[in-house]
Amino acid sequence: MLPRVAIEAILVIFLVLFVSISLVYSEGGIQELTAVLGVFAVAGMRIIPSSSMFLQSLASLRNGTHTLDVLYHDLREIETYIAQNDQKMSLIQKSSEVKANDKAENHSLSFNSSIQLNQVTYNYPEVETPALNNLSLNLKKGQSIAFIGKSGAGKTTLVDLILGLLVPNGGDVRVDDVSIYKDIRAWQNLVGYIPQTIFLMDDTIERNIAFGVPDDLIDHTKLQKAIEAAQLGEFINSLPENINTVVGERGVRLSGGQRQRIGIARALYHEREILVLDEATSALDNETEQLVSESISALAGTKTLIIIAHRLSTIEKCDYVYMLQSGEIIKSGSYQEVVSASH
Repeated sequence: MLPRVAIEAILVIFLVLFVSISLVYSEGGIQELTAVLGVFAVAGMRIIPSSSMFLQSLASLRNGTHTLDVLYHDLREIETYIAQNDQKMSLIQKSSEVKANDKAENHSLSFNSSIQLNQVTYNYPEVETPALNNLSLNLKKGQSIAFIGKSGAGKTTLVDLILGLLVPNGGDVRVDDVSIYKDIRAWQNLVGYIPQTIFLMDDTIERNIAFGVPDDLIDHTKLQKAIEAAQLGEFINSLPENINTVVGERGVRLSGGQRQRIGIARALYHEREILVLDEATSALDNETEQLVSESISALAGTKTLIIIAHRLSTIEKCDYVYMLQSGEIIKSGSYQEVVSASH
């Protein structure tokens, strides 16, 4: 973008050239030339701000072209990926429909026994090395399960498959011997996802826990049970406005541990049978992590817990631990068998 000084210099040069040419060809004398020159000078000064804005806009467009090209490329990739996934999902659903009898088709998915991953393989688009390679698991109801491993080991991909966010390139994810892709929405209604950063509205604690439920339909009995199970009761009772306390944008008025426990209470209020905790305590200090871990441990046996963790202190009480490396399970067993034996 040209600076204002450069624009003014160009204007002066233009006026000098105009005067020089006019002196050569003009027959009206110096007075007429001065009058015309004055008009041009005033007009030129008036258009300088507009010229600056025009050049600034032109520079912004030029700078934004690369970003638009990248976004366009990404959107085309997303369209291609969605089309591929839709095709895979359709094939899986057709396969499930052939295998399922009419009676089974009339019932939504339920979780009574176990989650099975049968020889699951997953490749991200345009990546040669599979994120998961022929992986099989059997997760029993009521257990607390932990997935550990270095970054890139496949933990998040595995959980995304369990959540139904990804469709495997090979194998299947099943609940009680029924493919979750038979009714993915019903399956996802059984699962509560608690990420590292909980989304909270600038609203009351009550509305954040009963997220998405109209005020007149909030079940206060369920709400209170969820609060107690998430060990939020003492904290909420200490607030002047109790559950009507406004938490601020993204929960800025709460500590990290309090936000995490509201996320747990939200999943419990909506009666999710399976809770997936994705690095839920990794951003907390040790004391707060201990409080949140106690809230999670209190749910053991009543809910099926699937935990991704880097901090090994958060999984000491898990029933079963899987260690992943390069998309494969290299070790599994109790905490002592997997973690203690590795140190």
